[in-house]
Amino acid sequence: MSAAADEDSLRRALAQKQSSIDVQGGAVRQLKSSGASKPDVEAAVKALNALKLEKTSIESQLQAALAGGSSSCNRDAFRQAVVNTLERRLFFIPSFKIYRGVAGLYDYGPPGCSVKSNVLAFWRQHFVLEENMLEVDCPCVTPEVVLKASGHVEKFTDLMVKDEKTGTCYRADHLLKDYCKEKLEKDFSLSAEKAAEMKHILAVLDDLSAEQLGAKIKEYGITAPDTKNPLSDPYPFNLMFQTSIGPSGVSPGYMRPETAQGIFVNFKDLYYYNGNKLPFAAAQIGQAFRNEISPRQGLLRVREFTLAEIEHFVDPQNKSHPKFSDVAKLEFLMFPRDEQVSGQSAKKLQLGEAVSRGTVNNETLGYFIGRVYLFLTRLGIDKDRLRFRQHLANEMAHYAADCWDAEIESSYGWIECVGIADRSAYDLCAHSEKSSVALVASEKFSEPREVEKLAITPIKKELGLAFKGNQKMVTEALEAMEEKVAMEMKADLESKGEVEFHVCTLGKNVTIKKNMVYISKEIKKEHQRVFTPSVIEPSFGIGRIIYCLYEHSFYTRPSKAGDEQLNVFRFQPLVAPIKCTVFPLVQNQQYEEVAKLISKSFTVAGISHKIDITGTSIGKRYARTDELGVPFAITVDSTSSVTVRERDSKDQVRVDVEKVSSVVREVTDGVISWADVLKMYPLHSSGTAEE
Repeated sequence: MSAAADEDSLRRALAQKQSSIDVQGGAVRQLKSSGASKPDVEAAVKALNALKLEKTSIESQLQAALAGGSSSCNRDAFRQAVVNTLERRLFFIPSFKIYRGVAGLYDYGPPGCSVKSNVLAFWRQHFVLEENMLEVDCPCVTPEVVLKASGHVEKFTDLMVKDEKTGTCYRADHLLKDYCKEKLEKDFSLSAEKAAEMKHILAVLDDLSAEQLGAKIKEYGITAPDTKNPLSDPYPFNLMFQTSIGPSGVSPGYMRPETAQGIFVNFKDLYYYNGNKLPFAAAQIGQAFRNEISPRQGLLRVREFTLAEIEHFVDPQNKSHPKFSDVAKLEFLMFPRDEQVSGQSAKKLQLGEAVSRGTVNNETLGYFIGRVYLFLTRLGIDKDRLRFRQHLANEMAHYAADCWDAEIESSYGWIECVGIADRSAYDLCAHSEKSSVALVASEKFSEPREVEKLAITPIKKELGLAFKGNQKMVTEALEAMEEKVAMEMKADLESKGEVEFHVCTLGKNVTIKKNMVYISKEIKKEHQRVFTPSVIEPSFGIGRIIYCLYEHSFYTRPSKAGDEQLNVFRFQPLVAPIKCTVFPLVQNQQYEEVAKLISKSFTVAGISHKIDITGTSIGKRYARTDELGVPFAITVDSTSSVTVRERDSKDQVRVDVEKVSSVVREVTDGVISWADVLKMYPLHSSGTAEE
């Protein structure tokens, strides 16, 4: 039985049990009011209590089914422990803290900066270097005309509601989502039918119009969370930060909501730089800005964040990938739209099969899904808490061929961290049309080909006489007609002599007569095919990935004395903020000189490290660095050799002083594993190590 079916049957059983309790409660009251004998009343009360116990048992089963084996209290407590540790150790803190902060803005402290830097360095290695991508760096301030062409000015909105008395703003979909989730998780009296309705709302939430959202908010009696005041009807709010370029204020601009547009507008130059060859990819890492209505969920929803985006340009007639076989055998959790709609769960699929069956639209899209999986798991994301969810029909843009999100499970639930989309040719076409610059690629033929081409020849003299100052706009509209529209116009002109034609730039219909335009099909020889490339776009929310990595890496273990729980981040050496610490066992001149010598060798080798010569015990120094996620600790307890301790196993080996930097370098670079080190060097046991 699926989880959904189990929950449904439990809700029905609970409703039936409540009905039995109501009936039995009425019977008890009737017996008491009629003066029935004491044994009869006691028997009826006993039966009522038995029904209540059965109801409690069903409620417990329902609670377990809803929580999926872990209570929301446990999730909240775990999250709080992680966040408290992150803030105390300065991984991140609220921005402008001394001024009480600003919602949705955070500062990265020293270890947080190091983790972020390491993640981005690996991203560059894994994607930019591996695929020979062209990396660019474009401005954050973007002219309005660019974002009008991309659709952001008109469509980059969320629906907002206001507290009618205080004016406080909330995202309408968040309020409805929170209400439905809370009712589903905590209201055991909710009928199976009502529960199904609320699950349906959650499934189609992104597709609800302002009117539908407003109607549901009123139907459920949802009020402002803080004041319980009534709310306004939902209305759109553009999420971009607006600014002006230059002192006059007449050149409007925005802080970019994504980095992709900078790549699209540079396509022509990048294509030339790449030798006019497809496919190729351009990449960019940079800040993006979204004026979130009501930021929440800590680092997961912020107003300024780092994106790492790839735009892979490919021939729309050939979306195969030469390296797809490298990832085809990978098997991981995938959640196609059919399974989502039918209420099933994500299942492990082999990527090659998913592409061959058409579940994933094409090889290039599948290749990047596989590469994203490898990137995230190598960072340290738990592969069993990572899934790739296909967009539902109501989520996907009309121009997209296919879209998948890499979602990571955290204490907040499943979080979208990477979007991998086949955006077809939409972006380049939009900027071509708006800028009047052709953003196209070409394929040269080995031999000329005869093709039938549409020819539209406006008769400028006749158009000038008819439309005078509007002649240019009418001419451009005629020349831009698609083949189907043009051939329909040709047929109408031949049969009727004139036709009504809508000119977008004029915003009205005009009458086109037979003598104003000549439309025909001509046989031409072509030496090349000119086309607009499709775009496969993996887009990475770096902050979200890092936060999920924090949660997946965090655990606690008892101190040696067993009197407290110690926090540990099990970061991979790849992303750890500090790779190694160096501890002189005791305050001793000779040991400190050896520590400085080792430190110098680490610096030369490019290994981030820290020396701790405080007088505290080695055990406490280990605990401090374990909490920062430092994978290795060097204890200097002689002048010729030292111990190297691994964080999670707490195993130690003895290594000669002159070899220690190369050992740590090879392990942190992934050349060898800790298991290899254990085979190469003698295991060391020290009674004082964890005191």
